[in-house]
Amino acid sequence: MKVPFEEGGGGGRADPPATPPARPLSRALSRGVRGRCPQCGEGALFEGYLTVRPACAVCGEELHHHRADDLPPYLTILIVGHVVVSGLLITERAWAPEPWIQMAIWLPVTLLLSLALLRPLKGGVVALQWALGMHGFGRAVPALPLPPKAP
Repeated sequence: MKVPFEEGGGGGRADPPATPPARPLSRALSRGVRGRCPQCGEGALFEGYLTVRPACAVCGEELHHHRADDLPPYLTILIVGHVVVSGLLITERAWAPEPWIQMAIWLPVTLLLSLALLRPLKGGVVALQWALGMHGFGRAVPALPLPPKAP
């Protein structure tokens, strides 16, 4: 017969497993893209241009766990490359300008788009990792068993 859980945990019964609080993905991504703490949305996510704060100054959420690594630059290259190459080909096909005019247009566009997208994309990646509980962001991860020692 099942015994319902009673307050106080008396009688040597184990407490029910704690469920982690919900972390809505869309809200976390929105906050991360805006450079805000994915948990509270109030504190700044970045110290500098791309340096993530160790912890939120408002809510205290630890942010040093992130492993954004190469994904933000990869996404930036993917997006900027599609925009610039498409624009370059359309411009070439429609007006056939001189190569120096194409360079004068598309090199600054490439630089500005890259700088404008890199920070929001990094914030989004950090927020994604936070929302999914990756890399130590507050979700319990079962430890892998250690291999037996050789005699």
